[in-house]
Amino acid sequence: MKYKNINNKFNKIKNKLKVIFSSKYTPPIAIVVILLLALLVRLYRIENPVADWHSWRQADTASVTRTYVDEGINLLYPRYHDISTAQSGMFNPNGYRFVEFPLYNAVHAVFYRLIPTFSLEIWGRLVSILFSLVSVFLLYIIGRRTIGVWGGLLAAFYFAFIPYNIYFSRVILPEPLTTMLGLLSIFFVFKYTEKDKTVWLYLTAFTFSLALLVKPFTIFYGVPMAWLMLEKYSLKSLIKNKNNFVALLIAFSPFILWRLWENQYPEGIPFWKWAFNGNDIRFKPSFWRWIFSERFGNLILGTWGLIPLAFGIISGKGKSLFVQFFLLGIILYVSVIASANVLHDYYQVITIPAISLTLALGTVRMWESDNMNKILSRGLLIFSLFIMFGVSVYKIRGFYNVNHWEIVEAGNAVDRLLPKDALVIAPYNGDTAFLYQTKRWGWPVIDRPLNELIDWGAQYYVSVNYDDVTNKLIKEYELIESNEKYVILNLQKEK
Repeated sequence: MKYKNINNKFNKIKNKLKVIFSSKYTPPIAIVVILLLALLVRLYRIENPVADWHSWRQADTASVTRTYVDEGINLLYPRYHDISTAQSGMFNPNGYRFVEFPLYNAVHAVFYRLIPTFSLEIWGRLVSILFSLVSVFLLYIIGRRTIGVWGGLLAAFYFAFIPYNIYFSRVILPEPLTTMLGLLSIFFVFKYTEKDKTVWLYLTAFTFSLALLVKPFTIFYGVPMAWLMLEKYSLKSLIKNKNNFVALLIAFSPFILWRLWENQYPEGIPFWKWAFNGNDIRFKPSFWRWIFSERFGNLILGTWGLIPLAFGIISGKGKSLFVQFFLLGIILYVSVIASANVLHDYYQVITIPAISLTLALGTVRMWESDNMNKILSRGLLIFSLFIMFGVSVYKIRGFYNVNHWEIVEAGNAVDRLLPKDALVIAPYNGDTAFLYQTKRWGWPVIDRPLNELIDWGAQYYVSVNYDDVTNKLIKEYELIESNEKYVILNLQKEK
């Protein structure tokens, strides 16, 4: 009797859940909840100074924005505070920073100017979060078209809550913007193939051109876009359609013109050829280990996430083949841009949409499959995801830490004591995070004899490391301020 009562209650709960999940209102409510929670988790330590994980790269980006705030927005001349030879091998007295087209910086500066309630750093993170939330919604739409409603919700969920992506979608970097633009381009391709109206084709080309300007690596998003076009149209008809050539010109001309423009200022173009295969690592054992084991396997998927990912890889058919082609584009990306992906984990940011869609597809297949024991497959899925998120959180949690508060304190001291136009040397092994904290232009490294730097305009020296060089300079130049954490010297006055 007790068993029957328990069974009846279970069936009632099950039927109620079926009604809830089958309601037409459930998906829109679910995506709103996902967006709100995605915003919430991204606000964690949003007030951090630019001194956490990959602070050097964030500092370079934020520095361009700070220059825009101080001097006005000029998209053709992005400038930052590092005037050393470290980035390009050439003295860069104007601080040119020709890495990506500074669209992210312009948006960042506009928001800060409109609402200066928040600091420049908080606004940088809020802008990235905004772009990330748009990507969450776009993934929902793309997943819904290729996997189904629940596939779309799951893709949005994974993108929103994979711990790796939570961190890297609230950093001061252009990656969240280029990811959003790439996904928007894919969405417009879907619209074009569905409506067959040229306006959607041109919108695709326009957004893709912006994505390429911000980060050229977004070119690999072209793989799933090409599959969508070839699924609907024959290659012959695509070649015959003049609108496609116009679209290609719209997509690639701005990037080509930008590259021609920036080549006039080689001192502002950092070394870049290393990113492809500078350390000759491509397809060597260490490449497979770092990309597929350390990055994708452990850092992003927490090892056990590989199980639903594998089911997603082998489950593609019909419309869901889009997911496999998206993943193919990502495999090509990490293979071509091999050295950068091995050396720096933020290069995998643009891979997360494809990974999220693949996880969503694998989750749906494991949950719904009639060819497996459902209790075991669903149990394995739940256990895998539990371990995946747990391991990934453990791997990522240290990224939020600020391990060297002394550079922040020293930077505040410089800003308090030195003239606004002072040129400073803030050596930090070439890491510009320290120089950024000073709010001054100068050198993040002593890249040549000190007397040459002084001839080039260096006026002050600030250090958080009492090494042999610093101790020697303390004996030679006027001391402005010092304590156990930092020292500031006047290079214009010898003792």
